[in-house]
Amino acid sequence: MTTPSFRSVLKPEVAAAIREVEQTLRASTLSTREDGQGGAYVTVENVLLGHPYVQAETWVGFHLSFQYPYADVYPHFVRGDLARTDGGPLGEAMTQGSFEGRSAIQVSRRSNKLNPATDTAAIKLAKVLEWMRNRR
Repeated sequence: MTTPSFRSVLKPEVAAAIREVEQTLRASTLSTREDGQGGAYVTVENVLLGHPYVQAETWVGFHLSFQYPYADVYPHFVRGDLARTDGGPLGEAMTQGSFEGRSAIQVSRRSNKLNPATDTAAIKLAKVLEWMRNRR
């Protein structure tokens, strides 16, 4: 008896979410790595960030699990050298970590009332970036 070869296939919902993120951030470069369970690790390069950070742009990474859209897209990760223009600490919900072998800052913004019909990966990414840009 032979063992069937393993071949991961993205779930249609995950593939659609990746396309939506890619269309939403047209100026950015997006790469993915399948997780072997129907989900994917997504990295978006060259995302504009700006104030209140020293860096004008960052990469953003996150995992779309096979449970998407019924599982929150959480956490998000950004460049590991992120620093504020005022020299202050990054603050709550931001801790040192790693993503896909890169030094990263983990941005912990959980969706407490997830609605799978309306809370897409692209919308969640936009909300996380807006929250980061509006930090005081």
